[in-house]
Amino acid sequence: MNKTALPKTQQQHYTKIVFLLIFMIIQLLSAGSILNAQKPKTSEILWDKYGVPHVYGKTTAEMYYGYGWAQMRNHANLMLKLYGQARGRAAEFWGEEYLHSDQVVHLFELKKHAVQEYKAQSPLYKSYLDAFVAGANAYAKAHPEAIQSDRKAVLPISPYDVLAHTKSMIYLKFLAYSDLIMPEKLVAQPGSNAMAISPSKSAAKHAMLMANPHLMWSDSFTFFEAQLNAPEYSTYGVSLVGTCTQIIAFNDHLGWTHTVNTIDAADRYELSLSDGGYLLDGATKPFLKRTDTIGVRQKDGSLKLEILEFKYAVHGPVLEEKNGKAYALRMAGMDNHQLLQQYHLMGKAKNWKEFETAEKMLQIPMFNVIYADQAGNIHYLFGGNVPIRSSGDFTFWNGLIDGTQSKYIWQKTHPYKDLPKLFNPSTGFVQNCNDAPWISTYPAQLNPLDFPAYMAPQEMGLRAQRAVNLVKNNPSITFVQLVAYKLNTGMEAADRFLPALLSAVKNTPDSTMANAAKVLNSWDKQTENTSKGAVLFAAWFDQLKPEMYAKAWDIKNPVSTPSGFKDDQQILLLFKAAIAEVQQKYGSIEIAWGDICRFSKDEIDYAANGGPGEYGIFRTIYYKGITPDKEQAYFGDSYVAVTEFGPKVRAKVSLSYGNASQAGIKQYDQLKMMSDKQLRDALLDRKEVLQHLEEREVYLP
Repeated sequence: MNKTALPKTQQQHYTKIVFLLIFMIIQLLSAGSILNAQKPKTSEILWDKYGVPHVYGKTTAEMYYGYGWAQMRNHANLMLKLYGQARGRAAEFWGEEYLHSDQVVHLFELKKHAVQEYKAQSPLYKSYLDAFVAGANAYAKAHPEAIQSDRKAVLPISPYDVLAHTKSMIYLKFLAYSDLIMPEKLVAQPGSNAMAISPSKSAAKHAMLMANPHLMWSDSFTFFEAQLNAPEYSTYGVSLVGTCTQIIAFNDHLGWTHTVNTIDAADRYELSLSDGGYLLDGATKPFLKRTDTIGVRQKDGSLKLEILEFKYAVHGPVLEEKNGKAYALRMAGMDNHQLLQQYHLMGKAKNWKEFETAEKMLQIPMFNVIYADQAGNIHYLFGGNVPIRSSGDFTFWNGLIDGTQSKYIWQKTHPYKDLPKLFNPSTGFVQNCNDAPWISTYPAQLNPLDFPAYMAPQEMGLRAQRAVNLVKNNPSITFVQLVAYKLNTGMEAADRFLPALLSAVKNTPDSTMANAAKVLNSWDKQTENTSKGAVLFAAWFDQLKPEMYAKAWDIKNPVSTPSGFKDDQQILLLFKAAIAEVQQKYGSIEIAWGDICRFSKDEIDYAANGGPGEYGIFRTIYYKGITPDKEQAYFGDSYVAVTEFGPKVRAKVSLSYGNASQAGIKQYDQLKMMSDKQLRDALLDRKEVLQHLEEREVYLP
């Protein structure tokens, strides 16, 4: 074949095109390209200015290694304390104040459960768990200066520490907390707000998810925020410090959150003692007994050994004995061995089918699940291991159970198909604020009569009613509006009961009450930091009792009851007492909410907004007294994530107390954002992260 040479100018033109194509290919393969944004050539952690690690692993195992390193960097001393407690050796390390927690750990044999759980892991997931532990130990070895001297005794940590700590948190701090005899009691129980909006109710026609757990702002309830990336895995979310998988998260396709549900999966039995044992069905049965030796560090540094005896009935571990009775605790799901693996698979899921497959494992013994995805699906599940019981309603099983009859000792739990759930309800939204599952959307689509009477109570608090009332009449919710709903500081209690109070005051000649009524008339019914009247209203509302309402809560009118009062004179007496209390304590009944309630930490101090959920406040914050006239936020809105699943996922987030408990870790002041009612953009793309980069760490596992 004859070849015809191209003109020189045309050759130069094609040469330029070839070089341009080569250049473009090189650029696409470079770290700056979108294609390669999540696949760096080395495993690395990019720390943004908010103290959030963006972990990029060449493999999933390397990702988990980086996650262990990152957690230890930001929370080393807290993690080691939690692992020391999970071993049941905290009193040995740090003194008698930890003796009770050690006793509980030994009673429930958390180390034994951890060993069994580790053996039960799949080889693949076991490699991820091992990698997390290796990363945490590597950081501690590389940075001994970051570890307090009294924490070093815990090193090195083991996979058993992680598993025992996770078991302790889920079962002892959440599932059975109210049934255990603990030396400290929380003012508020762990809780959350959650909401999912379907495309039919979304202005942009994209599903949206609101995640908002409410936990104590310290110690074992501390959240750790991170982005985790590997070739087959990418999530953004939070874990509890010391646990190795994210428990609330989203990825490019879907997301989920939890709320503490009204599940009763832990029962406290009263046993009658008899001849050194206990009565069961008219016969005396012996306790199973064992002893453990616990070391207790003395103030002079010496170690005192204590031999403790633990007893077990067929019901479960014996918590205490008194007045001829013993009290045993039975918990569902204690032998679940795949909890962490289930969370990993939820995070790995790319669609509803894959997510539900993971969800059906039911390895997580409690928690509601609220879900949304890019395909437009939304979902609610009353999750957990609900015991199959022969009889009795929720009130019966939520009380003290007769342990002398074996018919009350349940053996099995309900499968996934039995649990209350919704998928794409016609109402266009699902919500949960620690209320029972029945009003998870509105109008209700779940009937409690279709489920066993012990499944959940029939009740709905004012905070959950606030959630429904915020969204039910809005047919086209924008992303900005959903963020605003999350930050809403209004009192549902004020909307419901203030008109009746003001009406009652009109009929009395008392000038003190009349002047106070003017304050409440001018009040915005919010708990903004400038709101004047909120303190007075709260002081009055705190005195109300359910029997005072004219209409009790009614499942047929779930978001407008209770309402009214039986006796106006009674509520006026309470109002007069509230006026005197506020005047005496603060010097004025017009004190602003933020003058009393503060977001403070170390030297930082800002006016706060939001308040307790019992008032029906969606911006849920609990306070404790720090001075006679000042209260400090310590519990409530912890992590917030509002996510829209459009063609490109976007999210607004915050972590109230910041992402590090270690001294010397630089991080952005998020309490100021709390005071200003602001959320920040979640940095999801590597280019965005690099624009807000604080530090880059390259690691080689």
